Amino acid sequence: MIEVENLRKTFKVHKKAPGLKASIRSLFVRERIEKEAVRSATFRVNEGEIVGLIGANGAGKTTLVKMLAGIIHPSGGSATVLGHVPWERSNALRRQVALIMGQKAQLWWDLPAADCFLLLRDIYQVPAAEHAAQVERLAAMLGVEDELHVQVRRLSLGERMKMELIAALLHSPRVVYLDEPTIGLDLTAQRAIRNFILEYRREHAPAMLLTSHYMEDIERLCERILVIRAGEIVYDGSLRRVVEEYATHRIITAHLRSEATLAADRPASAPAGLVGIGEVIESSGTTLRIRVPRDRVAEAAQRILGAHRVADLAIEEPEIGDTIERIMTSRETGGAAP
Repeated sequence: MIEVENLRKTFKVHKKAPGLKASIRSLFVRERIEKEAVRSATFRVNEGEIVGLIGANGAGKTTLVKMLAGIIHPSGGSATVLGHVPWERSNALRRQVALIMGQKAQLWWDLPAADCFLLLRDIYQVPAAEHAAQVERLAAMLGVEDELHVQVRRLSLGERMKMELIAALLHSPRVVYLDEPTIGLDLTAQRAIRNFILEYRREHAPAMLLTSHYMEDIERLCERILVIRAGEIVYDGSLRRVVEEYATHRIITAHLRSEATLAADRPASAPAGLVGIGEVIESSGTTLRIRVPRDRVAEAAQRILGAHRVADLAIEEPEIGDTIERIMTSRETGGAAP
């Protein structure tokens, strides 16, 4: 269980000096300014829950995860992980926590993964029989049994990431931090890692905090998300609520039969029967795309079918990434999301 209350982190950074003279002067006398990387973060993650932490680059995601992992100290506020203060780095906590960073490696490149796992077994004091069973089970779940004795540097990026997952989970942690676990991987490797994380959660029910720029990671793994912007959490709630409250429109795409084409010279105008019901995104050739309020989707579909010869019709939810961007934009301008 993770509990965070008004957690803050401020860094002192050198102010960039404009101009050549100022740049030379800053070599000797540097002006420092304070930057709030995280401010007043308050939330809770329960056991068995995967919470997505979403934000732009520099929003404070990794800083927040590092504080909860005990790597850096906060400037203020409080946090407990399984009842322990993470930055005190007690062995009792470290034996129950795992941090997986897609851009950082913990395995030794010149050794096979199996040899690296033996060292981790001693670090975490895992009994030999339990360790062997855990390695075998996790490797089978990820489909890398044949690569355990291959030098890490010879593995593909996807295979290395799978070995990193095994290394982080060998001691059966109760809290898992996943910082961009699928970054740079191909679609097959991403899918395999998502499935593994879901299966591991079902078996062990740890508290998990996931950061990712891939919205498919968030949609597939998380029922709840935290949106962070400029160090501040601006949204804490379910993905379903995001759709219901912020995705106020849906997209209807109609592919018309070739003999029932639309006027190509009027792409921004509403075709027959759709005036005043929605915003036309595309209206040319045999394709019609229209943005319609959620409560008028059925009416718009009926009008399209009644006014045109339709070969195929699809009703789509907006991209979750676009919806979350609208949440962050609305908070930035101080208004309500459209």
